[in-house]
Amino acid sequence: MAETVDLWRRRVMNSGASPFLAADVGGTHARVGLVQGSRDGHIQVLAYRKYACSDFPDLSAILRDFLATQAKVPVQHCALACAGYVLDDEVVNYNLPWKLSLSGLRRALGVSHLALINDFEAVAYAAQFISLEKTQLLAGPDHATGPLIMVGPGTGLGSAVCIPGKGGNLVLATEAGQTNLAPGTTAEREVLARLAEADTYVAHERVLCGPGLVTLYRVLADMRTAPAPLETPEAITAAALEQSDAIAEETLHMFCALLGSFVGNLVLLYGARGGVYLTGGILPGMRDFLVHSRFVERFLDKGRMRAYLERVPVLLVEHGQLGVIGAANWYLENHMQQGTDKGGKARYLRGLPG
Repeated sequence: MAETVDLWRRRVMNSGASPFLAADVGGTHARVGLVQGSRDGHIQVLAYRKYACSDFPDLSAILRDFLATQAKVPVQHCALACAGYVLDDEVVNYNLPWKLSLSGLRRALGVSHLALINDFEAVAYAAQFISLEKTQLLAGPDHATGPLIMVGPGTGLGSAVCIPGKGGNLVLATEAGQTNLAPGTTAEREVLARLAEADTYVAHERVLCGPGLVTLYRVLADMRTAPAPLETPEAITAAALEQSDAIAEETLHMFCALLGSFVGNLVLLYGARGGVYLTGGILPGMRDFLVHSRFVERFLDKGRMRAYLERVPVLLVEHGQLGVIGAANWYLENHMQQGTDKGGKARYLRGLPG
């Protein structure tokens, strides 16, 4: 293993291309890679590690650990994909376990250049590198052309749009997860009514994410006057898959149905004929359930627009290194060649409070 590491390290140092850090930071995990652009336009991930955010006092500790134990080569550039928004040098994100200062992170790492991108914007920049053989087709044909949307329920509900063009792809970050929750059944309307008692504005992200799954479970348990002993998205998903908790099963069925409706709305809003990539941290754990749920039924349930949606591919993608690769691709296109820090100014990122 040491010989392999030394071999790629020598190749990196002799190639003339500078390796750099690319990190995808969420509320639960930080995925970090040492990456390098190749002459054929591909992104090489030279080293990679996934960290639990709660195990470290701040992000700089995670990145310093990666530099010391995984990279072991000089690094002067860092591309950071993160949810939130920048206010006076600080990334405001209520899902992160610690505060994040851009200038402080730059100093702690000793890098000359650090740039920031929206986390799902980064995922969209990775779209061209997704191998269809590693996806699962849920609906529609196996291929189509046109705008793509990326949707991912994780700690929050992220989405981005990728619009292909002659001069390259245009990627738009969105706040689609903050749109009004749109119920489609009597039970869903009752859930909305109960959530609205505490907050008159109820967004899709309130239920379509990991913490939202727990919220949905508790509301349904209250509606059914049943106990709600499960406390985590993982426990609720496992109980639903094992059919050991009826409320957990109802929760997952409603979650998948609402997600299908939400995704169908996004396709219509953005004209996403090219397809949908479903990613995010919690979907792989419910893969089989999602396939047999009402997700596709509700995705297609758009009246006269059903025929349009039937021609749109919907694919389930393992998140894995997508955020890292996308952040690296964006950085190479927008920063590495210019050598100037466009990310130094405040940038808007996904994750507004609420």
